[in-house]
Amino acid sequence: MDARDLFLEQHAAMHSAAVGGNKMSTAERTFAGLTDEQMRVRPREDLNSLAWLMWHIARAEDVFVNALLAAKPQVLDEAWKKRLGVDRPDFGIGMTSPEVTQLTGRIDLGALRAYRDAVGLRTRELVGAFKPQDWAGAVAADAVERAAASGCFGVRTEQFGKMLPGRPRAAMLSGIALIHPAGHMGEAATIRTAGGFGTGV
Repeated sequence: MDARDLFLEQHAAMHSAAVGGNKMSTAERTFAGLTDEQMRVRPREDLNSLAWLMWHIARAEDVFVNALLAAKPQVLDEAWKKRLGVDRPDFGIGMTSPEVTQLTGRIDLGALRAYRDAVGLRTRELVGAFKPQDWAGAVAADAVERAAASGCFGVRTEQFGKMLPGRPRAAMLSGIALIHPAGHMGEAATIRTAGGFGTGV
């Protein structure tokens, strides 16, 4: 198994079965079989909703994989914004609690699931075509500048503008597409337990 196959196997665990074919993925056990009400609940003010987590995970993967690593357009475009009912271009870092509540209440959950799947499929298409040299190198400063100019980093624009250029591509890819969602799915288990509808993982 080479690096590409290993990544794709681990990536499948972070997405729905429709993306990676893994019916027992962490994502399936975290987000499948829930009502809209359960997806939107915030059991405590210091906890996010599962809907917000799914949006945040999907947006982060879209921004970092497509805009930064591939230097290509994101999946999110005006049509997706309209379908989702959310027009903000960032991935939610630094959002206030009222902003989390607002996004949680307004986002279209069917569109959100479809968007997350579309992001996952795009990542698999991109990495599936990787050659050994594509793992090497660093995040380009001009890609970060373009993402920042389009609002991808929200209130943390200055911070990300300084810390992202030069980061190793392979580390960025695994960090944002594997480690980041895994951490938030652990958070989701807390939300499900606090909300009284099981851990799921």
